[in-house]
Amino acid sequence: MQLKEFAAAPNLVRLFLDRADARGDRPFLVAKRDGRWQPLSWREAAEQVCLLAEALRRLGLEQGDRVVLVSENRPEWAIADLAIMAAGCITTPAYTTNTEADHLHILDNSGAKAVIVSSRKLAEPLLPAAIRSGMAAHVIGIEPLRPVQSSFACHVWDDLLVGDPDAARLAVEARIATLGRRDPACIIYTSGTSGAPRGVLLHHGAILCNVDGAAHILAGDFGWGDERFLSFLPLSHALEHTAGLHLPIGLGAEIWFAEGLDKLASNMEEVSPTFMVVVPRLFEVLRNRIIGQVEKQGKAANFLLEQSLALAERRAAGQRRITDWFVERLLDLTLRPKVRQRFGGRVKALVSGGAPLNPEVGAFFEAMGLVMLQGYGQTEAAPVVSVNYPSAQIKLSTVGPPMPGVEVRIAEDGEILVRGELVMLGYWQNDAETAKTIRDGWLHTGDIGHIDEAGRIVITDRKKDIIVNDKGDNIAPQKLEGMLTLQREIAQAMVSGDKRPYIVALIVPDAEWACAWAQENDEKFDLAALQALPAFRSAMRAAIDRVNRDLSVIEKVRQFAFADEPFSNENGELTPSLKIKRHAIRKRYGDRIDALYRS
Repeated sequence: MQLKEFAAAPNLVRLFLDRADARGDRPFLVAKRDGRWQPLSWREAAEQVCLLAEALRRLGLEQGDRVVLVSENRPEWAIADLAIMAAGCITTPAYTTNTEADHLHILDNSGAKAVIVSSRKLAEPLLPAAIRSGMAAHVIGIEPLRPVQSSFACHVWDDLLVGDPDAARLAVEARIATLGRRDPACIIYTSGTSGAPRGVLLHHGAILCNVDGAAHILAGDFGWGDERFLSFLPLSHALEHTAGLHLPIGLGAEIWFAEGLDKLASNMEEVSPTFMVVVPRLFEVLRNRIIGQVEKQGKAANFLLEQSLALAERRAAGQRRITDWFVERLLDLTLRPKVRQRFGGRVKALVSGGAPLNPEVGAFFEAMGLVMLQGYGQTEAAPVVSVNYPSAQIKLSTVGPPMPGVEVRIAEDGEILVRGELVMLGYWQNDAETAKTIRDGWLHTGDIGHIDEAGRIVITDRKKDIIVNDKGDNIAPQKLEGMLTLQREIAQAMVSGDKRPYIVALIVPDAEWACAWAQENDEKFDLAALQALPAFRSAMRAAIDRVNRDLSVIEKVRQFAFADEPFSNENGELTPSLKIKRHAIRKRYGDRIDALYRS
């Protein structure tokens, strides 16, 4: 296997089949079933991909048809993704946390002809949406589904994996011989400023460009051997789809599927991955746990912890002391082996993406002997634009230099622009938004920044209002605020949650409703006094909960606080066109908003 293969690969299916032929009976996809890790070999996976691809064609699916895929991370997710493309169709992943309304939007917008869903539980919000949409002709259950009366035909996964594997392979080979790098591979839905998720249409070449750039970095800085990835982030997320599935395929690596967040710590120690894609929130949790455990171990352990934290601070600030070599040696003999063992003991690098990493957290783990590769990107760029890596002089206050094959320039207004094969084909069925986002071949990211003296990108602000939580999920604040202010109890609202674990809201109660509530409850109409009453707060909570019923898990408003007064032109919290000024409101109420994450 050579790096030049990535640039030469005509499509993702070709790359996979070539890797499968080379790796044969070696483990490829590994998941825990009945209490033990059970592998699927490259050869077995290739056979299943080809058999499922031909089954999809027998069901009547044609070139370019969309297939929605709803499943937790498991071997069948990877098989389905590759088989959909091998059938000449377009994978359309959806989150397992989607509501019925979310699924309905994706089904209607994509015009999906088929749906693959893993279990009865995940089918509960999906099947009603499929019935309401009426677009899908087929629903395939990886596990048997509950029978429903509908216009679509239901199929069982295992029943479709039948036939002659050799004949299926020949049919797939003939089909993908016409599949080029500019042909569509998937549609990944991401929230836009209007709140309605937009379908990002990515071609094979966009993902292959990402794989090529990442493989060059990994091979150059860490070597390319028998690699093992632990898949944890949702494969429906663009980062895990590229870096956690197609990059390992390109490297000929094993992919082990984590059992979930509650078992992630034990899975890391069991699996011993060499690479893992994670979100910053996980690092924050692990750092706090490590510090908490060390603090209980006496004076010597606490001294080492203090030294490591001081070393981390100096690294983050680009400072060094003569005595740091002694601290480094001491940590090599004490704390570092224990921390590395938490990640399985073999990890070469941890890739942090999906949301910004706090430099202090990154510096702590680097002081513990772990290499952190913080990247930057967006779904529209398949998704990685840049990444920090050792030979490019890692500086965690930046997001590193552009990936190989990626051009970046800064516009006159400071916006970061990106050009290269990684840029999406456009938004599905949304030419107007595509034209706004891609101009003269340059992807307008909506982020503000500059390029430092070493060629690394520094993000300073977000031009868009999209919230990116600490897990990397995109959330449109205008959608939530609009739904909140539809409630009679709420006059104005601003939601917050950037780089945070959940959404919170700052609420301005509707004065007319509050007056009526006061009369009904024999209270004096004094808004400030009413807001201090538990019963008034409960009434507001009930209004927010009504909104939450129609929101996905990541969008739900978990906590709220009251503003001191309405947002207005006079207090500088509204624009002349009556849009809220987020920066002004955050400046005034920042402490109150922060407190909602400590309550």
